[in-house]
Amino acid sequence: MSQIGTDIQVAKAFLEAGNVVGIPTETVYGLAGNALNPDAVLTIFRVKNRPSFDPLIVHTDSLDKLSQFVSEIPEAAQKLAATFWPGPLTLLLPRQDIIPDLVTSGLPRVAVRIPHHPLTLALLRSLDFPLAAPSANPFGYISPTTAQHVADQLGNQVPYILDGGAAGVGLESTIVGFEANQPTVFRLGGLAIEQMEQVIGPVEVRTHSTSNPKAPGMLSSHYAPRKPLILLQPGESPQLGERVGALAFREPFGGILSENQRILSPTGDLTEAAKNLFAYLRALDSAPVDVIYAEPLPNQGLGWAMNDRLRRASVQ
Repeated sequence: MSQIGTDIQVAKAFLEAGNVVGIPTETVYGLAGNALNPDAVLTIFRVKNRPSFDPLIVHTDSLDKLSQFVSEIPEAAQKLAATFWPGPLTLLLPRQDIIPDLVTSGLPRVAVRIPHHPLTLALLRSLDFPLAAPSANPFGYISPTTAQHVADQLGNQVPYILDGGAAGVGLESTIVGFEANQPTVFRLGGLAIEQMEQVIGPVEVRTHSTSNPKAPGMLSSHYAPRKPLILLQPGESPQLGERVGALAFREPFGGILSENQRILSPTGDLTEAAKNLFAYLRALDSAPVDVIYAEPLPNQGLGWAMNDRLRRASVQ
């Protein structure tokens, strides 16, 4: 099994040797490798069983380093970075040649972000290279929000997992690109659209793709438990039965065993719900149930991103 610990120097040594490690971020845990080393990047794809046409996000620790990896930063991108980095925001920008084609799936833009986690920021500051780091889970499965989730899913394929506690946001980063200077959201995530629009004005949302995605996390089926997940329509109730699981927003459903239900936020707090989403899906996937019903969340704030994840998880 993987070794779990908090020693940045151990993680650094593995990364400098071309290995991959698990790293904490405020969004979810990442599977990290040297973004400038094609062999390390190939290891990420192999460990995750991730298709090579699905690009990766490059992580760094400062705006000053960004010019090494990207050739242009539009004004709107600069405003977003200044306001929300470090944080759950990824920018899709024209790449420099130093970034291997494998990282971007041959596309002309690279996804970059500065994560908001003290351990990972300290690790990034200690390295001479950025880290490519998709979520540390088998491709298409529920994203990990603790170090133990990474160990449970990837086992001895990852020699070291840096333990930074439970992820504070619990949803992947919001990905924003710029189409003819129009800010465009390619993946809904831990930064709400309303927050961005307060800084740069209206943004376009374009989040769905079945093949050849322009950005990470755009495939139509993703983030899914192994058991069938059915996303209810607003006001719809799940089928009842002893082997039925339910993921509810504020209140449990009647007629379903309490141990087979998870309530995302009894107080209706979307931030709390986002933090619990993947962990609760994982718990229901391990419960003695044959099917999981999920209640949609309000389409506001982080609710948009959570409903996006649930829709993708329900695609069979």
